[in-house]
Amino acid sequence: MTATATHRGLKGGRRLSDGRVLYWWVEMLAILAFYLVYSAIRNANGSDPVRALSDARHIISIEHHLGILHEETIQRWALHFKPLIITANYFYGSLHFIVTIGAAVLLYRKYSDDYPRFRNTLAITTALALIGFTLFPLMPPRLLEIHGFHTGFVDTLQKYPTPWSFDSGPAARVSNQFAAMPSVHIAWSTWCALALVPRLKKRWQRILAAAYPFITLTVIIVTANHYFLDAVGGLVILSAGWVLAHRFTRAGRSDPTAATATAAAVDDP
Repeated sequence: MTATATHRGLKGGRRLSDGRVLYWWVEMLAILAFYLVYSAIRNANGSDPVRALSDARHIISIEHHLGILHEETIQRWALHFKPLIITANYFYGSLHFIVTIGAAVLLYRKYSDDYPRFRNTLAITTALALIGFTLFPLMPPRLLEIHGFHTGFVDTLQKYPTPWSFDSGPAARVSNQFAAMPSVHIAWSTWCALALVPRLKKRWQRILAAAYPFITLTVIIVTANHYFLDAVGGLVILSAGWVLAHRFTRAGRSDPTAATATAAAVDDP
């Protein structure tokens, strides 16, 4: 259900069908504050390469046992197509944020009643990722070679021309390169698909939105930033975030009859 877009009182208000009001500027401030805290915690736990390498060995061993240890083979094939690799580099460093922000804006503007649940799902999912980064620092495939574990992986961000790299500039100083498990790229891209597919009008848009997590999976593998099990971890935390958010979020879900009475009381001085 789409909420009413007008509200008397503070500017920028958007009334939900249950009478609650969202303010875009409050949402932006809250998201910014959350992301700053997330980044600080995430980047404070990336200084133990010995443990990260040990955890990587465990992941590789598990994948070998499961018969899914194919990341290096897939990347070796992709390296024959330089435009593909460069496109994947740009995709990895940009669309992760652009598409997620775009999906959130669409929900807020057009499907305001759904927005609180999806916002809370994303927040809980991202918070759960922090637990994974802290308890299980994991060296991504692209770093194995330089730390003495010879597997044949290539750091595509370093080898091919891209405007940014984890190994130089500000990113090298502030980014936790061992924050690989779970994959936030997979969690966020799947969240985007859940938000967009039922709400986009054109068929090609829905197909593209549905394909987005699978394209993201391909990107994180060919750039050697993640293992397949990292993607599984991303889906696990998204599932937990989805269940918890739908269990505890009340905004936009209350009795419309009661909401009408509440809204009338608020608007009638």
